[in-house]
Amino acid sequence: RRHEVDILLISPERLANAEFQATVLDTIASRVGMVVIDEAHCISDWGHDFRPQYRQVERLLRRLPAQSRLLATTATANNRVIADLREVLGKELTITRGDLARPSLTLQAISIPNRANRLAWLADHLGDLPGSGIIYALTKSDAYRIANWLRSKGHAVDAYTGGDENDRRIALEQALLENRVKALVATSALGMGFDKPDLGFVVHFQMPGSVVTYYQQVGRAGRALDDAYGILMHGRGDTDITTWFINAAFPARKDVEAILEALRNATGGASIPDLERLVNLGRGRINHALLLLGLESPSPIAKEGSRYFLSPAPMPEAFWDRVKRITEIREAEQAQMQVYATLPFGDHMRFLIDALDGDASDVPPPRLPPMPETVAGSTVREVVMFLRRTYLPIDPRRQWPAGPSPAWGLRGNIPDRYRAEEGRALSLWGDAGWGDIVRRGKYEAVEFGNDLVEACAGMIRDWRPSPTPTWVTYIPSLRHPDLVPSFARRLATALGLPCLDAITKTADRPEQKHMSNSAQQVRNLDGSLEVNQSAVQAGPVILVDDMVDSRWTFTVGAWLLRSSGSGEVFPVALSQTGSDE
Repeated sequence: RRHEVDILLISPERLANAEFQATVLDTIASRVGMVVIDEAHCISDWGHDFRPQYRQVERLLRRLPAQSRLLATTATANNRVIADLREVLGKELTITRGDLARPSLTLQAISIPNRANRLAWLADHLGDLPGSGIIYALTKSDAYRIANWLRSKGHAVDAYTGGDENDRRIALEQALLENRVKALVATSALGMGFDKPDLGFVVHFQMPGSVVTYYQQVGRAGRALDDAYGILMHGRGDTDITTWFINAAFPARKDVEAILEALRNATGGASIPDLERLVNLGRGRINHALLLLGLESPSPIAKEGSRYFLSPAPMPEAFWDRVKRITEIREAEQAQMQVYATLPFGDHMRFLIDALDGDASDVPPPRLPPMPETVAGSTVREVVMFLRRTYLPIDPRRQWPAGPSPAWGLRGNIPDRYRAEEGRALSLWGDAGWGDIVRRGKYEAVEFGNDLVEACAGMIRDWRPSPTPTWVTYIPSLRHPDLVPSFARRLATALGLPCLDAITKTADRPEQKHMSNSAQQVRNLDGSLEVNQSAVQAGPVILVDDMVDSRWTFTVGAWLLRSSGSGEVFPVALSQTGSDE
């Protein structure tokens, strides 16, 4: 506004901010001489990385002087995306395209059915890959697990995720740039803005959801090298993860209808915590739905401060047409990656270029030999033992969710004297260590074997909770009345402790996994558990359940026990499922 800035760099999220529009954008729009849009494919509904906030760019362009110039850049736009960009940015757009072929990059797809074998492959062959590189994983938990395993085998690696502090991410990027690590095990958070021309390899631990995403990530290798590797590992479970991302990209129609109905009935509007109490959706899904609805023009919702209201505008059917179209293209892209994974060595670069509508007529053959696809059986056994010794912390909840708890009156902060201590989970649900054995015990044998008893007892001995527990109790279930009690009693025997029936289930409620946010989860528990006062001992106690997800069952159980005079409560679960909300 004071004419002191020549170039203003902003994110699409900032562009969508109403205060920024009013206080900054409106005051400078008439003086903007040029707009540069990086990662322009994000504007397109057809783009692999469509970000709804980028739709604000179209509105921005309408506010600029007619003589303003526009430059849009992207490395990953096929013909369909380019046609869409013409519609949004202007028919007179001049298109300049570069060569998509990467002669320095040797691509290979390796079929490795399960995670244990993939971890073993990395341990056996990471040292054979040239220079330093990136190992991409689809989830944060996988990134940390891969990094921990490889470090245990002596490899200089670290995990890099969007959940890390900015200073840590910068330090990790610098370590990779200076070749002080062999690899960063990263989610897609290591992407835009990072450039290391001498990256020797990119390995994908799982199959990405689209050819465009894969080309963008694997293309980070070998930019200033004669030769580099791009290795894709694929197998069971990959499409489950990418399908989840596809389905989570947009809210379901019934979820949007539930939110709009809640706003229709809310006198004075509704905040996010209000909506959590009114609709059975996670906070992230509520926020995402409101973001998308707010970007419609006209929008069916309005926002004042922290509260949302129903606007006079109807919900546009065009929104659902767009959702259907984008979902279908992402499913097609997922299928395209499955074809890529089956190609013989030497055909991969040609396939990528064809998929991106480039010229694949003169693609040279790979210059490096294929990497070995075998893994040592001894390394696989080491992986399984590593996973069986990798225990997961159960962090205590510190505050009750907003909203009524009619039976128990729970609200506000949870005082230390009523709070659970940090607990432990033996495994990640379905994983190659104990997780798959837990799954079979719960749903096939309907009994947890003594191998899990010994493993859990060993975990507790290694953990050494302090003060030392003097007794054991458990979370009861009317649906499976013997499953957890039987396990808890055998665990107590293995630890040389008494197991007491201190908590009683008084009402059958839906399983917690069907409750999607904290308010719904606590309300689902409210009044359904009681303490058997005569069974409560004053010493520290191990509180056992088979699964932990939201942690609210353990939080309520600990509150009940501490309120009845028990000592510190240490939650113990056989498996961790999901990721809270």
